[in-house]
Amino acid sequence: MAHTSSPASSARPPLASLETVCAVAREGSFLAAAEAAGLTHGAISRRVAAVENWLGMTLFERHARGVRLTPDGQRFVGRIEQAFGIIDSAADQWRSPRSPQLVKLSVVPAFAKLWFFERQAAFESAAPALRIQLDIDHRNVDIAGGEADLAIRYGRGSWRQLEVKPFLPETLYPVAHPSLAARLAKQRHKHGDAALLDVPLLHDSDVTGWRAWFGALAIPLKPRAQDRRFEDYTLVLAAAEAGLGVALARVPLADAYLQKSGLVRVSRHEVASPLTYYFVHAKGESRPEVLTLIDRMQVDQQDRS
Repeated sequence: MAHTSSPASSARPPLASLETVCAVAREGSFLAAAEAAGLTHGAISRRVAAVENWLGMTLFERHARGVRLTPDGQRFVGRIEQAFGIIDSAADQWRSPRSPQLVKLSVVPAFAKLWFFERQAAFESAAPALRIQLDIDHRNVDIAGGEADLAIRYGRGSWRQLEVKPFLPETLYPVAHPSLAARLAKQRHKHGDAALLDVPLLHDSDVTGWRAWFGALAIPLKPRAQDRRFEDYTLVLAAAEAGLGVALARVPLADAYLQKSGLVRVSRHEVASPLTYYFVHAKGESRPEVLTLIDRMQVDQQDRS
């Protein structure tokens, strides 16, 4: 008849007790292990004693500064840590991956096309994975009402009842099609940068950038019928490529576009834009996925600047 071990002789110590033994070995004292685990000194002692009683040997030697493993204890803890490594590896292999956390992000079309699209896959695939749901519109979505978790807005940062943090400051300088730039070069030789007023100025719904650029030269800018207005900044750049006038390059937002386009700079004069991009979200926002996306966007821009 085959011999069968009794439950008492084959029972294993609880995993929590084995983890405690490893923690004491790692921390070097019962007190430090108790603080790390959030347990009492007595609870740690009882768990270690239970394992030692089950083994029938002492695992730790006490000394003035704490404890150290006995030779038998070193061998035992080494094997237990190997076993925990196997368990962790199996868990990582077979555990279903967590679904990416959803972040609803609101951006204007120009920001999506010129900056965000080429980075979105990298932002989503880094660990922990994110799923970014884009709302692309010129209107300001209702963040407090749940229409978005996070928005990238362009302006002066004056959005009440929301938390606002500067993200992408810009520098402005004028660019044009090479043929128009050649004509302007001749006129600028006589009239300086005021020669730009002889051609249409291209802008989106806000002329703040052009006012700042001419204002730094003490050149007043008044409303002009010849200037061309477009709702989206990418259309401003496209119109400049078509030779319809001079546009302000907003860098670094337009860096990638300018490198691919035929637009050329028509003045060395540049100014810091009075407007910038901001992260905008609810006050006290603490969801890890929202803060993670903000961090990834900031790190990306810092790495490229």
